[in-house]
Amino acid sequence: MEIGFVTAFIGGALALLSPCSALLLPAFFASTIGTRLSLLAHGAVFFLGLLITLVPLGLGLGAVGTFFLQQRGLVVAGTSLVLVLLGIAQVLGIGFDVSRALPGTTRIRQEAAARTGFIRTFLLGAASGVAGFCAGPILGAVLTLALGQGSAWSAGALLAVYGAGMVAPLVLIAALWDRLGARGQRLLRGRTLSLFGRRLHSTSLVTGLVIIAVGVVFWLTNGLVAMPAVVPTSVQVWAQEQSGRLSSAIVDGAVIMVLAIAALGAWASARRRAARREETRSAGNRGRTPASGAD
Repeated sequence: MEIGFVTAFIGGALALLSPCSALLLPAFFASTIGTRLSLLAHGAVFFLGLLITLVPLGLGLGAVGTFFLQQRGLVVAGTSLVLVLLGIAQVLGIGFDVSRALPGTTRIRQEAAARTGFIRTFLLGAASGVAGFCAGPILGAVLTLALGQGSAWSAGALLAVYGAGMVAPLVLIAALWDRLGARGQRLLRGRTLSLFGRRLHSTSLVTGLVIIAVGVVFWLTNGLVAMPAVVPTSVQVWAQEQSGRLSSAIVDGAVIMVLAIAALGAWASARRRAARREETRSAGNRGRTPASGAD
């Protein structure tokens, strides 16, 4: 099933870069959040908001999929067909907004616009996971894969990975926003091109072809059951053995110590930056001379 999770992660990243709202969220995060430490914190809160919306969808569809375990051939065929159709729709730029079918999403967006700080970030995450006309086929494809998992927990995890695929490039692009410049931002937005007399977008074209390929692979591998693992079994066994060796109390204590030192270092760095800003502000105030009034 690793290929399904890889697909979900890539789908989340491509949903963030979809033509209708390309780079709007990274630009917002870059302009409203100052330090990179704060950006990471807001990224984590945004991910929690995504999980609140996406994971229940995955769990629900996964639970529905368990009722059709006896008809696996039909589920595989139907899932493959829907994935191919959604991929074609994505290539052609035919979209839909999943949030319109879910109650409360409009109110969440309104609340997000009226709030500030972490509450606003959390609400943005809750709304962004299912919103977007151009990203509709992408989310639809991931939801279709979730239905074909045959397990509620696997489906929920699939949607969580989709959310992680949105957050990772969001935080990275926002952190590098100033360094990207106009040219870098333009490249990330993609470009329109003409194919057989129809205007297509490069991001939608790539995304649609990926969805179509996943649909074909889903059919040829009996729902990814016969798909070779992305991580070889020997590597997985070695990783499990190494993790068992690292489970001692000494190693756990060392990890906790390193994390504590890193947290203290980040806190001290933030305090130093705040102190420098205060010193600069105080020096600027001392340098100002009050205007003298007329005698």
